[in-house]
Amino acid sequence: MAAMNTTKKPYIITRRKVIFDYGRLHCDTSEKLLKSELFEEIVGRFIKKISSKGSSTFVHLRKCLPSMQNEKMAGYFVGLFRLLSSHTAEEITGITNEYSAVLAEKEYLYEFIEELYNYWRRFERFVYIEAPKRSQYTKSSLHHAKFIKANEEFKNIVLSVYRTARENLLGKNPRVYRQLPAGANMGMLLEKVDWHAPDLYKPLLEVPFVRLSLIEPPVILYPVMNKRKGRFEEIRQLDEKMLSLDPGEWFCFPAKVGSLIGFIYFHRDFVSLGLSLGNLFEIADYEEISNKKPDLILLFGLKNDLPGDTVFYEDETEDTLVGLIKHSEDVDYFGYFKKMTLTLHNIAMLKKGRLPVHGAMVYIKLKDGSEANVAIIGDSGAGKSETLEALRILAEDHICEMRIIFDDMGSLGIDQNGSVTCYGTEIGAFVRIDDLQPGYAYEEIDRSIFMNPDKTNARLIIPITRYHHLVRGYPIDLLLYANNYEQIDDSHPAIDFFSTSKEALSVFRSGARLAKGTTDEKGLVHTYFANPFGAPQRMEKHEETASLYFQKMFKTGVKLGQIRTRLGIEGFEQIGPRTASLELFKIIQNYSNAS
Repeated sequence: MAAMNTTKKPYIITRRKVIFDYGRLHCDTSEKLLKSELFEEIVGRFIKKISSKGSSTFVHLRKCLPSMQNEKMAGYFVGLFRLLSSHTAEEITGITNEYSAVLAEKEYLYEFIEELYNYWRRFERFVYIEAPKRSQYTKSSLHHAKFIKANEEFKNIVLSVYRTARENLLGKNPRVYRQLPAGANMGMLLEKVDWHAPDLYKPLLEVPFVRLSLIEPPVILYPVMNKRKGRFEEIRQLDEKMLSLDPGEWFCFPAKVGSLIGFIYFHRDFVSLGLSLGNLFEIADYEEISNKKPDLILLFGLKNDLPGDTVFYEDETEDTLVGLIKHSEDVDYFGYFKKMTLTLHNIAMLKKGRLPVHGAMVYIKLKDGSEANVAIIGDSGAGKSETLEALRILAEDHICEMRIIFDDMGSLGIDQNGSVTCYGTEIGAFVRIDDLQPGYAYEEIDRSIFMNPDKTNARLIIPITRYHHLVRGYPIDLLLYANNYEQIDDSHPAIDFFSTSKEALSVFRSGARLAKGTTDEKGLVHTYFANPFGAPQRMEKHEETASLYFQKMFKTGVKLGQIRTRLGIEGFEQIGPRTASLELFKIIQNYSNAS
């Protein structure tokens, strides 16, 4: 299905990732898999690993094959596996003496097979098929079906090869079959699309677009970093050298970022993070990208000299915002993908007269008929998402419907009726596992992508809403600032409201929070409007826009206040959001009834 390319291997192994072109490495039978270049290279790499460690398995094999060089062993064992795919150990011994010594003590070879299988499964595995012609796959569900079938086929063949070799070696079948994910963790159907690229961006035309993404959850990934640091700095000039790249090493994820279209390009070394975008953003339709110019462009993994690791440029001539992230292990963290994209989105929103907000928003309808659109604003670790999740659980018996509009970034606009209205950006959420209600991550495991689950700031990427709800626009009723650092007492209730727009602006502008280690900050810190993603970079425009919207909300009856989540206070990570959510539940009841 893919265009032949004889200059490069049909696969690459890089940074604990295996990325392969299934069009050129098509294995629809066990025989083809065992004859593939990739299989022999995996065996060779595995032997090299166990020999360097001096494992007991390798020591035994070395005794069986004393004169064989390590680099020759891969071919030797590939030949043995081919025989084991159709013959028992006894039959092989009857056919040839070449493998008699290795087969004499089956337990050691059994351990070799098990360890090799686990070695393969510990790679992050990615498969793709690229259309030989531009726009071939776009409107054909047949190609989609074939791609999904090919991935299932590959997974089943890997399992079959492993099981057959093991069963033929031991001469018996297992009593428990575990259907482990042995194929690709993620896949993508690719094609090149002609979009309206000005001269400076012409080289990007040769980078294929992701037109279909496939995820086999739960996916567990281990990026090098587990937190984000630094700021996204603006540069005043963009030239061809900064954008130069090898299209054969890059992919593009065309994302719907709220109402905007963003072309998110990523180097293959960051393919796991790039494809994780499928749990966060909707993939743009063909009609939205063909012969169109994107609102946003992000290039992640550039090996060129850049003015900084994470920079952006406003191309006023083309009315496009461009983000550039350098190829470095220091940025091997999903937060850079997400936050740079949202920084570009927020600057674009300010240009359109909207106010970007960093927080979470839900539409809540109670069984007694009460309803409200509630937005909680706050920086990373402030407790906005955690409070809404606690509300969902604690008030489950009373809630008729709870619809997430956004969870991290949105924007305020004014609709045709003059009401302040909220819009979202993402269909998914990138949340800290530690701050979720106990068991929640496991309830959603069948749709989730886990990142560094064994480390501090372990994260989960999970789809949470439909794109329709992001762009529909919901009039806002309650806008609350997430205060995660103050204790609750008589003078500091769980929720209180501001009496003037000036008072509200002062608290929101201060952006105070107790940092929880989700970035490189510690202690009580202040971030302008709790939003380092676009607001500080366009502070003058943001200040003007915020003042307009806050005055408008007070005039139209929107209630502005702060909610004390106590998420940053040790020992209150669960109790704090739970208490705040109970108070929020009462206010929603009273607010709706009063209205």
